Amino acid sequence: MQQSIHEDARETPVIGEYDVVVVGGGPAGLMAAAAASREGRSTVLIERYGFLGGAGTMGGLSTFCGLHARVHGEHRRVIRGYADELLERLEHMDALSEPHLSVQNRIQAQAFDISAYKIAADEFLVAGGATLLFHTSVVGVVMDAPERVDAVLVESKSGRGAIRGRVFIDGSGDADLVRHAGAPTEKSADLLYPSLMFRINGVDHQKAGRAWETVARIMDEAEERGERTFPRKKPIVRPQRNPLEWRANLTQLSNEDGSAIDGTDAWQLSRGELQGRQQVKDVFGFIRDTTPGFEDAYVVDIAPQIGIRETYRAVGQYQLSEADILDCVDFPDTIGVQGWPVEAHVEGTVEFRFPAAGVESRGFNQLPYRMLVPQQVDNLLTVGRSASMTQWGQSSARVTGPCFVMGQAAGLASHLSLSENTPVGDIEVPRLQQRLEDTGAYLGTELAPDVTPVTSR
Repeated sequence: MQQSIHEDARETPVIGEYDVVVVGGGPAGLMAAAAASREGRSTVLIERYGFLGGAGTMGGLSTFCGLHARVHGEHRRVIRGYADELLERLEHMDALSEPHLSVQNRIQAQAFDISAYKIAADEFLVAGGATLLFHTSVVGVVMDAPERVDAVLVESKSGRGAIRGRVFIDGSGDADLVRHAGAPTEKSADLLYPSLMFRINGVDHQKAGRAWETVARIMDEAEERGERTFPRKKPIVRPQRNPLEWRANLTQLSNEDGSAIDGTDAWQLSRGELQGRQQVKDVFGFIRDTTPGFEDAYVVDIAPQIGIRETYRAVGQYQLSEADILDCVDFPDTIGVQGWPVEAHVEGTVEFRFPAAGVESRGFNQLPYRMLVPQQVDNLLTVGRSASMTQWGQSSARVTGPCFVMGQAAGLASHLSLSENTPVGDIEVPRLQQRLEDTGAYLGTELAPDVTPVTSR
């Protein structure tokens, strides 16, 4: 049997030329495109779906994690900058809930309406002058030198095309551009497990009460009695903006050998989608039959795609580590902060690891610009879950809040790289930090007088 086929060579038309080309419209990519375009740079954002938001919309997450940190015992929002405008747009649409306690009641998260988020993200980017290209996948790059990307190759219903740029920002989540450009990447031997999110409607929230605690308890009790087994422990079932609707995060998707579904393997992704919907059917039936307030509830929505937590990551100028998270580390090239705990979705459960508890803990670490800079390529940055991090560093900093931080910094850095006519890794970081602060970002450099700064790295 023939193992391959020959494709004829062809000329690929250039369908656009921009100062900044952003791939992926998740929270990191949309902030990158917004920041670059608001600096006056012609900017295009390429997204394979017909809407923005990444895991928050495509993955059905419907909750912002990582906007807040527990700072010396107090819950504070530490993600600022262009994120303020995006959240304000949601508030004006009455689509943003008040922050609620999450993860062992130790840190806050904030629910939003998914449909409103799609609209708010559209308006946010269009208002800044960015161009959006939906329903388009990036399938390769063209290099005009070993260290420089000239164009991305795209496929869509319009056919194949090339989009040229001067600076490229990889927000694909899977380090697609980094890999296509030949820069170093890594993928863990044991990946974090994906989930398929779903939403439940028709809940009697008065009867349901603190059902997020009830569901976890009755699931544990059923397993202890030997009556049922569930995909994972520590389920998350929380009310949304309207308490008639709840979101559910309690599936875990695996291959036949028990390993995690790999989000870069289409066969495994297909298995995960099928398995995920069966898990939704099974576990929702259990919740409906056993949980007060859910007797007349129904599944109103299953996410368009399983939520992938980890695949390829860039190996850049610096890899953010678990120790950086837990030790609340400072960096001289800080671009912002993040306070979400290490959230390791391992086989059968979720492990959370926080910085030291108590009022003495600052509760957040700074994020270094160097984690956005891949090796070997002068005009490429990477943001979001494929930025340069170790597996456990990534399991914390992959959530929405730090993705907003990375995206805004990358968009502004691309502008500085073009202004200074220098590689993205050689920009003047103090200028970037000043511009971040000018646009409202919080860099974590102002400490209370009684706080001793932690060691810089």
